[in-house]
Amino acid sequence: MNICRIVVVASLLAAERAGAEEPVFELPDLVVQSRGLDAARNAIAPSLGASRYEIDRETIQKLPQGESARLTDVLLQAPGVVQEAFGDLHVRGDHRNLQYRVNGVLLPEAISGFNQLFDARALRSVSLITGALPAQFGYRTAGVVDMQLRSGREEPGGSLGVYGGSFGTIQPGASYGGSAGPVEYFGSLSGLRSDRGFENPTPGPDGIHNRTNQIRGLVHTAMPVGDRSRISLIAGSMLSTYQVPNTPGLQPGFTAYGQSAFDSAGLRARQVQRNSFAILAGQHSLGDADLQLSAFIRRSSIRYRPDGLGDLLFDGAASAVGRESLSYGTQGDAAWRLHPDHTLRGGFFLSQDTTRSVTDSTVLPLDPFGNAFDAPFNLRESGRVRQTLFGVYLQDEWRITERVTLNAGGRFDVVSGIVEASQFSPRANLVWTPDEVTTIALGYARYFTPPPAELVGTIDIARYRGTTLQPATRQADPVQAERAHYLNLGIRRRVTESLTLGIEAYGRMVEDMQDLGQFGRAYVFSPYNYRRGRVFGTELTADWRQGPWRLYGNLSISRSEGRGLVSNQYFWSPAELAQIGRKWVRTDHDQLLTGSAGGAYEAWQGGTVSASMVYGSGMRKGFANSEVMTPYVTVNLGLSQRLTLPDGGDWTLRFDVLNLFDRAYQLRDGTGIGVGAPQYGMRRGFFAGLSRAI
Repeated sequence: MNICRIVVVASLLAAERAGAEEPVFELPDLVVQSRGLDAARNAIAPSLGASRYEIDRETIQKLPQGESARLTDVLLQAPGVVQEAFGDLHVRGDHRNLQYRVNGVLLPEAISGFNQLFDARALRSVSLITGALPAQFGYRTAGVVDMQLRSGREEPGGSLGVYGGSFGTIQPGASYGGSAGPVEYFGSLSGLRSDRGFENPTPGPDGIHNRTNQIRGLVHTAMPVGDRSRISLIAGSMLSTYQVPNTPGLQPGFTAYGQSAFDSAGLRARQVQRNSFAILAGQHSLGDADLQLSAFIRRSSIRYRPDGLGDLLFDGAASAVGRESLSYGTQGDAAWRLHPDHTLRGGFFLSQDTTRSVTDSTVLPLDPFGNAFDAPFNLRESGRVRQTLFGVYLQDEWRITERVTLNAGGRFDVVSGIVEASQFSPRANLVWTPDEVTTIALGYARYFTPPPAELVGTIDIARYRGTTLQPATRQADPVQAERAHYLNLGIRRRVTESLTLGIEAYGRMVEDMQDLGQFGRAYVFSPYNYRRGRVFGTELTADWRQGPWRLYGNLSISRSEGRGLVSNQYFWSPAELAQIGRKWVRTDHDQLLTGSAGGAYEAWQGGTVSASMVYGSGMRKGFANSEVMTPYVTVNLGLSQRLTLPDGGDWTLRFDVLNLFDRAYQLRDGTGIGVGAPQYGMRRGFFAGLSRAI
């Protein structure tokens, strides 16, 4: 299997039929059944005609950091993925807007992003699906993070180890899977203690007041029911505590409680994040039909606690922010092989999200001339936002000829709560394989993106008039649903037995384009809409494998811009609103060039040398995002060795150097639309790990 690859799939069912000819009779019956049900589940909702970039478990283990890598670090190796602060990602010119799918079940986004809940040790593979998505994918449309969890039946056993090094990093972890009769199970547990939690606001290697402690766990169990059915349970949870990093040398701008002096290095703000989810899924195969019905629940919360006096002296306000979101729902998907040339797929999705927000602010009053005076008082604001989503879809995979497949259909979605809106969204992907080594895919999708309920807070800006939290613009229209037309053209060709090249071009024309920003000291994003948006770009990919060598490289060219603001206008100054109203401006996360590359070489028995690289031409900064950050490139190196020690155990020793050339690169400088503070990437770090198979 290629180390990283783009797969434009005409039909997963064809692959399933080919796989049925393998001599599976030598495998245990339960393993055969498990693999067959996995293939049937994946065939219910494949990425027909869309672009799939897959990173398998072998690749994850060989690249720097191995199983200890965050999901974010793994996804940065995919094309069109831009590195952002707080572990966030931008895909194809979009801010977050990612859909997470675990073993075929959609999981609603969390307040702090689900990329922090999963680490690599629990994954069999992870794929990023982009382009013109088939009709089964709705709501979050920048891309689908499709995760396949490890199987306790097919991969019995596990590992126990520790990884750590620079910045006071200690990361223990364990995983184990197996079976008890017909029941298979797999679990993983990991912790993290580091002196580098959030991105450092200063260029130095060590941050001030930036410690984090984290723990995350995941459990997956499955039990067959008869020969054609299976029940699965997946549950995971994460708890993270952060110190908010400080910038020394700042001077207070306000006076409170008779004090006007404060050392900015001594601020003591903190943030706590919790995420948890559970999925119960039932799967059944009936002749030419496969079905999966699932129910899910997700709870997510953030608590930001300011340095009461310090924040007040520096910002003129100190706000304790609490936000909690509960989402639950059900999903059903089915595939029916109606005819050798037609496979019908359909399904539904129903969810309800309730988000509660509480903000306790200590503010200073303003005199008639706009000057703050020392008379602090409290303002408390609380509210609840509820949103219901419902969608249905139907599509037909039509094999027009042996080399041409059309996957066409549509979905209808309704959102109720924050806004009342609905849309019918046609989808179509045409896949042509003119020869055995070339695949061409052309796709169109109409997208409907509801507001991210987990990020929508409540505010009455009139209450803050005459205080240091008084906005310059007194308008706060509600966030709207985004509507877009998306066009994608991709070509993939296997040039030689070892080398595969690909190129894709895409364009997106948007009405009420959604974006996110950090406004205030709390590390919480808030949504807003541009009246119009346009995004377009090109991705180039290369993958080469020969003998012990595996290499890949990606380069993306992208442009994302918006015009006019139609919601939450109070985030901006009147000058910015006027600028955005009369001309197109780049979004804050727009990055013209993004590149990634890497590879692995099995240099000797049990030993692997690996490297990875990430390049960015810089996101936006300055007034109305009119300037660009300095380009950066980081290089990581890794070395791993498998050993058999006298205790008879199989051990793995690894050593990694991250940011090899110690480049002090800045992701953000604190300016631009929705940018809360300066953020620097990690300086050079040395890490080592030791694990034992169990």
